[in-house]
Amino acid sequence: MPAMACCVDAAAANFPPGHAAFAASDASILGPTVPLSGATNVEGSHWSPSLSAALYRVDGWGGPYFAVNASGNISVRPYGTATMAHQEIDLMKIVKKVSDPKHSGGLGLQLPLIVRLPDVLKNRLESLQSAFELAVGAQGYKAHYQGVYPVKCNQDRFVVEDIVRFGSPFRFGLEAGSKPELLLAMSCLCKGNPESLLVCNGFKDAEYISLALVAKKLALNTVIVLEQEEELDLVIDLSKKLCVRPVIGVRAKLRTKHSGHFGSTSGEKGKFGLTTTQILRVVRKLDQVDMLDCLQLLHFHIGSQIPSTALLADGVGEAAQVYCELVRLGAHMQVIDIGGGLGIDYDGSKSSESDISVGYSLEEYASAVVQAIQFVCDRRSVKHPVICSESGRAIVSHHSVLIFEAVSASTYQSPALSQFDLQYFVDGLPDEVRADYGNLSAAAIKGEHETCLLYADQLKQRCVDQFKEGSLGMEQLAAVDGLCDMVSKAIGTADPVRTYHVNLSVFTSIPDFWGIGQLFPIVPIHRHDQRPSVRGILSDLTCDSDGKIDKFIGGEASLPLHELEGNGRYYMGMFLGGAYEEALGGLHNLFGGPSVVRVSQSDGPHSFAVTRAVQGPSCGDVLRVMQHEPELMFETLKHRAEECDGGRSSSMASNAALASSLARSFHNMPYLSSAAASSCSLTAINGNNGFYYCNEDDYNAAADSAAAEDEQWSYCCA
Repeated sequence: MPAMACCVDAAAANFPPGHAAFAASDASILGPTVPLSGATNVEGSHWSPSLSAALYRVDGWGGPYFAVNASGNISVRPYGTATMAHQEIDLMKIVKKVSDPKHSGGLGLQLPLIVRLPDVLKNRLESLQSAFELAVGAQGYKAHYQGVYPVKCNQDRFVVEDIVRFGSPFRFGLEAGSKPELLLAMSCLCKGNPESLLVCNGFKDAEYISLALVAKKLALNTVIVLEQEEELDLVIDLSKKLCVRPVIGVRAKLRTKHSGHFGSTSGEKGKFGLTTTQILRVVRKLDQVDMLDCLQLLHFHIGSQIPSTALLADGVGEAAQVYCELVRLGAHMQVIDIGGGLGIDYDGSKSSESDISVGYSLEEYASAVVQAIQFVCDRRSVKHPVICSESGRAIVSHHSVLIFEAVSASTYQSPALSQFDLQYFVDGLPDEVRADYGNLSAAAIKGEHETCLLYADQLKQRCVDQFKEGSLGMEQLAAVDGLCDMVSKAIGTADPVRTYHVNLSVFTSIPDFWGIGQLFPIVPIHRHDQRPSVRGILSDLTCDSDGKIDKFIGGEASLPLHELEGNGRYYMGMFLGGAYEEALGGLHNLFGGPSVVRVSQSDGPHSFAVTRAVQGPSCGDVLRVMQHEPELMFETLKHRAEECDGGRSSSMASNAALASSLARSFHNMPYLSSAAASSCSLTAINGNNGFYYCNEDDYNAAADSAAAEDEQWSYCCA
């Protein structure tokens, strides 16, 4: 008990009996070292980026797209395993380019920031396609794979357009679950491969079905998937009125179900789909109206983040039996749509026992699907169907990185108690409280740690009671806090975890953490050549106690972090959040979305080019969403300023400055502004009505020199 011994050694001081045990200053009480799990014990040795990579499990959840580079920064490998060293993109260089003022060659945008990486998105699509093509070829499967992207995962225009463009060579399509999603899918697929599927899921009314039939008339490869039996009558009636021969699918409720959080929509009592009895009634009704040939697709979904290929094969095998039965009943079946469920490894554990990990690779997933369908169809002598999947999470999660900064960190250092301070504190205590202090001191001398904690708590509570009664001053109350903290540190029970305050809204940017406890990898994006010295949790800007992140991958309740250094910025990134987070985020505390940049790999001096940059919503933008009128609000405040001035001409300049300041407040983002952001002309950007851009087709040529790269930026009103 070295720390307690320091206290006891102070007994040599001339203090009243029983007081000496805590006469030492706080500086002599050394708190426990902070364990940093995940890395080998390197106490006293040189820290390195590779040790940081192990500590934060970057190679696990980040492979093959993210790594810690030799400079100690997180870098992006845009082409996965095929990325060459000179093609890696340093995230800190992106942050600098985006956040530096325009006069310094930057874009003058404010954090938080979403970095979109279309090269990663393209690689994910190609990897999924390649995995299925490999499985089809290896197993002699006599049909092909043809996926669709469920736009609900991320409806951003440029994400959806990229997927259509990148997926066009292999007929990759889109899935919609609502009328607005169907409209955007129709528009985007007009520029895609005519064979790409447009799968229409979700609950449907007459307007939805009419729109899907119009898509069919526009020569889009449209499939209306029945989620409810009642939808069939609408499809039959409206298709006759519009003179369209529809392609129809049915969503089956399978018995197969997985028990994780994301499996709640599967099984016999799942939210969507038709039971076996309902499917049979659909077949009979279609046969009666001479439309059984329209039934061509079977769809099912056993839940997101399917943990193992064993569960996957079980569900796919059951669905293949339903498919073969529909063929036997006379339907002209062509496609089996296995839905979503292809999971990603959020924590790098490659575990099938976790909701945030999976125990298989892309290749193993595809092989299990092909093998299960082929086995059933061959046994039933049924032609192999086209295999479709709706893998959204696995396609878009990796391509987006949320970057934010820590603006401050709480400290739990109580004021040091000198011998004089302690004497003054004890002399001012009432008799009954002084007795508690004597018991605490005696227990400390004996080395009775548990008893020390008991008496410290008792002393603190009695002092709080005395303060509430008005018989104890604030100085003494603060002193008892310092004393109790000293005891905790000496015994080794002090909480070493700090709270880092981050310029972010959890509710807006990471809603799944708050809503369903979804964990994402969160790590600093720089300083990985330095050993993290503290552990911390993250607290956001919102006025809500739930606005914090205190659970991290690996089951950790805190995150290894570095000390904040003066005015230096400390940047962190949340990874694998490209699916759902942007669509689910709201306007809690009227914090809008982050700024967004689109970054492509380039052969220029910095290995990247920003091909699109959009400032996040302004205060005026988010107020307008909630039915407020920023223009009228500004006029009201401006009029009040003039009234308070009393019309004195001497302060006309002051009024003009005040009005300008108010106007700037409406135009700026709701988040905290750094000194650099405050000095640049953010008021030139009116929310999302403007963006900086360069010609995406020409950016490689423009990046041949640093000067050329700086000259490619111009402002455009959208």
